[in-house]
Amino acid sequence: MTSLLRALGGLAAVGAAGVGYASLVERNAFALRRFSVPVLPAGSRPLRVLHVSDLHLVPRQRRKIEWVRGLAALQPDLVVNTGDNLAHLDAVPGLLEAMEPLLEFPGVFVLGSNDYFAPTFKNPALYLTPWYRRGSGSTPRLPTDQLVKGLVSGGWEDLTNRRSYLTVGGTDLEFVGVDDPHLDYDRYAVVAGPADPSVALTVGVVHAPYQRVLDAMTADGAGLLIAGHTHGGQLALPLYGALVTNCDLDTSRAKGVSRWWPGANGAPSSLAPDSAAWMHVSAGLGTSPYAPVRFACRPEATLLTLTPR
Repeated sequence: MTSLLRALGGLAAVGAAGVGYASLVERNAFALRRFSVPVLPAGSRPLRVLHVSDLHLVPRQRRKIEWVRGLAALQPDLVVNTGDNLAHLDAVPGLLEAMEPLLEFPGVFVLGSNDYFAPTFKNPALYLTPWYRRGSGSTPRLPTDQLVKGLVSGGWEDLTNRRSYLTVGGTDLEFVGVDDPHLDYDRYAVVAGPADPSVALTVGVVHAPYQRVLDAMTADGAGLLIAGHTHGGQLALPLYGALVTNCDLDTSRAKGVSRWWPGANGAPSSLAPDSAAWMHVSAGLGTSPYAPVRFACRPEATLLTLTPR
């Protein structure tokens, strides 16, 4: 009995240490990832695209605000923000402070569920289920209009169910974006259509990478897809990876760069046809205030260098 109690006590201590590390250390260990993606026409100069996502910001998170501000030193050609910026009714001023230096660069954004609805307490185990969804009913609304106004007045393009064009570093790009599929707010039919052959690249931008949107964008000829939402699984197993993605995307694509084509879910990128798009999914920079842990999945932003095919 004494040995059993000691063993149980040891397991409890290991578990407590793991939770302490996940909540106090790793979730604040912000990382910058770097990938090269060959999506531009031959002869194009490389473009540096900074992807930020899922800050889930609350006003007291000064370390996160300052870290994001410091990303301006990368001097990106373009910033892409894939939503879930807020986690508090009073977070907009802090979010705009974090983004202020980045607004000096061309940028585009879409919204996520946490740009519309404030977080509420849920059973943390729900985050480990594949279809956890945020309800909207009585959930407090966030000041979405203030967020959008601040980003748009700073010069960024709102891609909420919209198409847009930007010339970035001398290269003409087309963007197609949708509102958050996790809330069923996406209206791809409004922006559907073949990729413009006169531009160097069509980029699909979405918060939650649901198959229906990824398939539609690539079928229309988007060469690059950029998304967030998954948190990279948030709680991952070393040497294995994400357990869930909180959408219908397979776990092998929970974060990082992969290939996508209609029907690709679950298939390895090595089987990608020549027409397949490249896709980057960010593990994001934050967590819900009610599930403030990350394990084997550091919070991140990503610098994508777009290079000639």
